[in-house]
Amino acid sequence: MQPMEGKDPLIIAIDGPAASGKSTVARRVAAELGLVFVSSGEMYRAFAWWVTSKRVDPSDAVAVVDLLVRTDFVCGEKEGLGTVAVGGVPMTRAELSAPEVNAAVSAVAAIPEVRERLVAEQRRYGLERGVVMEGRDIGSVVFPDTPHKFYIDASPEVREARRRAEGIADSIAKRDRIDSSRSASPLVVPDGALVVDSSELSVDEVVARVLAAVREPARR
Repeated sequence: MQPMEGKDPLIIAIDGPAASGKSTVARRVAAELGLVFVSSGEMYRAFAWWVTSKRVDPSDAVAVVDLLVRTDFVCGEKEGLGTVAVGGVPMTRAELSAPEVNAAVSAVAAIPEVRERLVAEQRRYGLERGVVMEGRDIGSVVFPDTPHKFYIDASPEVREARRRAEGIADSIAKRDRIDSSRSASPLVVPDGALVVDSSELSVDEVVARVLAAVREPARR
């Protein structure tokens, strides 16, 4: 049974830059608390895949928005993990991690209309059931009123090494620059968020800090 706060679902927002470890931590926290784990980035990747599959130029904001208004998103759950189907197509790891998606997702996610639409989808989903949601604007934009906000960080050097270990060659510096400077929902440390630097911590240690803070009565 999912933990509830009064009559409201428990919402845990976990933000941070690329390769900070936030996805791994969020997944573990969700499993520990019996909540659904949702990666907001997968929703943007799903739409980026849809954009490229329709041969729309990701840098052409007008064309991307035109496709967006004609696209349905269906969010669900499977074994504690959030799922998404775009245009009736269920997304798999293969689609979400395709090279063309890696190349397109930052440009697609920077379009204000895309962020507005997907933020609404994320908010609706979370408020229906309670979630641990990770991304880059969860505590600052999607769920700014939750008392459970965390920002998982790590040094650029550590994050670069993590990406290389995953076989991903995109530039951390470039991703950080795009995420922090975009006009719509830039990456920031949310007000009231607990910042955890994971550079020299194990996953277990980061998860323990998050769980301790969630369970602390003063944060409820």
